[in-house]
Amino acid sequence: MKNYFDLKGQVAIVTGCSTGLGVQMACALASQGCNIVPIARREDKVKEVATMIAEQFGVETLPLRCDVTSTEQVETMVLATMERFGRIDILINNAGTGAIAPSVDLTDEQFANELEVDLFGSFKVARAVVKHAMLPAHYGRIINIASMYGLVGNKIAPSTPYHAAKGGVVNMTRALAAEWGKDGITVNSICPGYFMTPLTKETLETEWFSQYAKGAIPMERYGREGELDTAALFLASPASTYVNGVALPVDGGYTCI
Repeated sequence: MKNYFDLKGQVAIVTGCSTGLGVQMACALASQGCNIVPIARREDKVKEVATMIAEQFGVETLPLRCDVTSTEQVETMVLATMERFGRIDILINNAGTGAIAPSVDLTDEQFANELEVDLFGSFKVARAVVKHAMLPAHYGRIINIASMYGLVGNKIAPSTPYHAAKGGVVNMTRALAAEWGKDGITVNSICPGYFMTPLTKETLETEWFSQYAKGAIPMERYGREGELDTAALFLASPASTYVNGVALPVDGGYTCI
């Protein structure tokens, strides 16, 4: 029987891999035999994640501290990965932040920081990975984690910088897909809806959100642990050879109404 999602021997960098969805997606790739390079600013956290993944899935890991807004740190991280493994097959750009405030109260610094982390940070990592690993190999899978808020606005919480940054990620994905497709590199984005993470738990478990979900989300609930993993696995695998430049909502149908 053919395993369409076999990633044995491949190497994946996952940014924002200290908690939440980043860790879940890293575990999904590791379950298919992929070696994992978890990236985050908190060194203690990525070391914990790397140890857990190595013990649970029997793959190799290389935890690295990296601030994706630093071109120098990104370059150092990518070169360290190449020195250890000699290849980078998959990149999941998951690092991000989120400023919530009425637009009239937002500072220039809040808006700039959102773009610096979510949009420019994703570009910096993709640029370095493609330059040092994927172009020479004529192969690569880049998955940018955007958001359903990169496709639509919202009335639940004012967060213009986040919408702008994630909308930029969606169209940057298309531009890079158009540029690198001929080189055997696919670039796609996933646009998650509401998912339970340590950052969202307090909101999503309220009675207020439960009532909101019934009207706003066709499936009438938030995303559960693991429900993003299969989308990441598909786009990371050889099974998605001809899928390039898409923005894939995983949102329970939020953006379809």
